[in-house]
Amino acid sequence: MKKLIYIIFAGLLLMGSSCKDFLDLPSEKDFDSSTIFEEVGKVEMAVLGAYTSTFNAELFYQFGMGSDEVFSTEGETNSKNQVANYVYSPAVSPSSTYAAMYAGVEQANILIKNIPLMTGLSEADQAKVDMLLGEAYAIRAMNMLQVVRHFGDVPYPRVPVVEMETFASSRVSRDTILDGCVADLQTAIDLIPWKSESGLAVERITKNAAYGLLARVALYAAGYSLRWDLDSYASSSVTLARRSDTQRITELYEITRDACAAVVQRGENSLIDYETIFRDLVNGRYNSESMFEYGQLGEDRNELRMGYTNGMFAHQNSFYNKAQPAMAAFPTYYFEFKEGDLRRDVTIANYAISSDSKHEMNTYASNTIGKFRVNWKADQGVSAAKRNINWIHLRYADVLLMYAEAENELNNGPSGVAKEMLEQVRLRAFGDDRSKIGSIPGNYEGFKEAIMQERKLELGFEGWRRTDLIRWGILFEKLNEVKHDLLALSAHQGKYQDVDRYRAYKSTPATVFNDPVIAIDFIGLKEQPSQTEKAALENQGYTVLDMYGSSSLFFANALQSDAVWVQNIFRGLEKNKVELFPLSTSTIDNNPGLQGQQHPLY
Repeated sequence: MKKLIYIIFAGLLLMGSSCKDFLDLPSEKDFDSSTIFEEVGKVEMAVLGAYTSTFNAELFYQFGMGSDEVFSTEGETNSKNQVANYVYSPAVSPSSTYAAMYAGVEQANILIKNIPLMTGLSEADQAKVDMLLGEAYAIRAMNMLQVVRHFGDVPYPRVPVVEMETFASSRVSRDTILDGCVADLQTAIDLIPWKSESGLAVERITKNAAYGLLARVALYAAGYSLRWDLDSYASSSVTLARRSDTQRITELYEITRDACAAVVQRGENSLIDYETIFRDLVNGRYNSESMFEYGQLGEDRNELRMGYTNGMFAHQNSFYNKAQPAMAAFPTYYFEFKEGDLRRDVTIANYAISSDSKHEMNTYASNTIGKFRVNWKADQGVSAAKRNINWIHLRYADVLLMYAEAENELNNGPSGVAKEMLEQVRLRAFGDDRSKIGSIPGNYEGFKEAIMQERKLELGFEGWRRTDLIRWGILFEKLNEVKHDLLALSAHQGKYQDVDRYRAYKSTPATVFNDPVIAIDFIGLKEQPSQTEKAALENQGYTVLDMYGSSSLFFANALQSDAVWVQNIFRGLEKNKVELFPLSTSTIDNNPGLQGQQHPLY
């Protein structure tokens, strides 16, 4: 077991230790890999260990903010708030995801090297180790995408630490890395069985999930990213661009299309009721839409604080125990959902839970993330911060939207298949009422805009929006646009001039698990009610809430154009600079190969 632990944490030691620690790492003979790779059961234990390094709370916390969906509710001097508003520096740049992902890559590299050396296996055991090898390839690809989409060109280890000539690793072109990830996932697909044939839980990668991950990696590889000359690191060389090989871009869109088509044609996955996706998620139930989730592989715990920092507010004295978000729904996001879109009230929680366990309505500024709400669970969880809620990493709706996007790119406009994929997602959103979904654009630009908006509405708060905007090359423009919208909403002007200034609602008890409440019903009021009108509403049991005011259980700040928190949204935004994070000071200090290789504009 001690030797297994050395293997599991070798990557973490590599990325988080000093140069002296690098030299103190155990040698290959100290790993005694033969004892691990003599038994299939031990190999599976090592693969399960690798899964623990495929996710990190930063991915929904720091990296999950800074988009047109969500903003930080922490103070302006807080490093999380600074990251969310593009006030970057090497001193505050997130680093735990970087370390965790490379720990997983190291674990995968050890598995990829040693599993093929196992001999004398029965037919059943050979099939099992082939599947485990495929999972290792998929983990390596998935982890490297997480690093690349946030940091760009980074070290790319493809052999175990003990086989490296030096522990100093320099940056490698992201094109090389992502092409390697594509190849890894193609290998994984050949080795891993379909979900129906594998017997695996959704917390492990099946062929279905590997195809979806391949589509995702290929879209990132074909898209825009912040680039610079890796020889000179000249600040003048920094630009937001695609790779120069246009033929390869076309191939990547073909790979995306074919991967998505394979999932669709297999027919094992399907869209289900939108609300049910997330009620199932928080309660550990699996369904045909969820294709891959990060969890604790069956253990009754989850230390990621899911539903705590990224959920709805619940007072510590409430029936559900404390949930203390550090982020909230961007105020304008609520209004982007069209009337009748069932996703809005699932995605955005319009209420919080008070100390006396009541549903109380949020203001526009205090709406929170609704997909991971703690009152939908069947129990209180181990503790306030350990609710045993998985992170949903890939679901079928994403595959349909990636399929539609790739078809549009390949055909310079939407094919019939592209329209069908988008239509499926929209129909589900409106309860299969075709009269509500609107027309689907028939030209390239119009359809691309439709896909970008649909991903925002469908996948809100699931961790992809910020880097979606970057791979489309529009982060700066889109965030400036939404900041302008926020100022218009706060001034009750433009397209927001007719939104409710006040809402009247009734508080209701919040004292049951599996709480059926999705959203609080309300009476919209365009103007402040008179004293007589207010008294009449209160006599009927209503509370009148100023939707622009500071009276709320969470983030009690008025929505005004001159409010500090409004003015400071995206305050550090700079085009062709903030699309990638600088490496943290400790990351560079701990790797001699990165000396002099910081993001040129930092």
